[in-house]
Amino acid sequence: MSPILVTGLPRSGTSWVGKMLAAGGDVVYVNEPLNPQHPPGRCPGVLRAHVTHRFQYICDDNAATWLPAFRDTIRLRYRFLAELRANRSPYDLARMIRYGAAFTHGRLAGRRALLDDPFAVLSAAWFATRLGCRVIALIRDPVAFAASWKRLGWTVYFHELLEQPLLVRDHPEIEELRALVGSQDRLAKAAALWRVTRTILAKPAPGVRVVSYETLAADPLKGFRDLYHHTGLTWTPAAERRITRACLTGGSPGHGFAWTGLSRTAFRPMDSRRALADAARGLTTGEAARVRELTSPDP
Repeated sequence: MSPILVTGLPRSGTSWVGKMLAAGGDVVYVNEPLNPQHPPGRCPGVLRAHVTHRFQYICDDNAATWLPAFRDTIRLRYRFLAELRANRSPYDLARMIRYGAAFTHGRLAGRRALLDDPFAVLSAAWFATRLGCRVIALIRDPVAFAASWKRLGWTVYFHELLEQPLLVRDHPEIEELRALVGSQDRLAKAAALWRVTRTILAKPAPGVRVVSYETLAADPLKGFRDLYHHTGLTWTPAAERRITRACLTGGSPGHGFAWTGLSRTAFRPMDSRRALADAARGLTTGEAARVRELTSPDP
């Protein structure tokens, strides 16, 4: 059974989609093993490899460590001793118990691993070809994406991408980001990251399916039914009920971002259709127009 990877830039809906695909009970949800921040990343029980960069680029030329590590992860083999050596706080121990039990039970029950990891977005093709993942790569409207990053005060440090020679070699469009290294223009940096990522995801990559966040949010039942079919998951009445409750009846479009639960995901129930109407909150009309201009295809 093929593992599943849900990816896309942070704040593109990966936690939402991952949790909804897990609603049928056929997968073990694994949150952001490539996140360089602990938690949710730097957990060798989940992924026994050292993450050195945000948006770590993985390809055949540097896969000697990553391939065996991720094979353990997708086979749901939890490394208890490695985790204990690295992380021993009460929170870490509770997380180890949860993930260790989920991996062990899932492996015995024949469940599949579902990786929710926005930091894998630039390596999506490798996950599909070498690990056999069914990859869903989410693209969010650039204005909504930039607005979300602005509300959270987030930025990106492009040296973390440019210092990865294999990434620059395989995707030379990364060089476009060099002009913004050290820039304080967060809106321009978010737009540039979105544009470069879109370009990379537009390249033919067997096994990678690019999905519009907005299309999915506008009709979540239809969209998730299709994704269940695409990934080989079983669409059940229970999954439909859970997705309906999570996407069509709960929350409000104005709720804030917060990490929740031992998995440290940002997903919370929402009315996904109402959320679309509020997606640009925090950007002025001029700022939204600027993002459109910065992310528009070249003439």
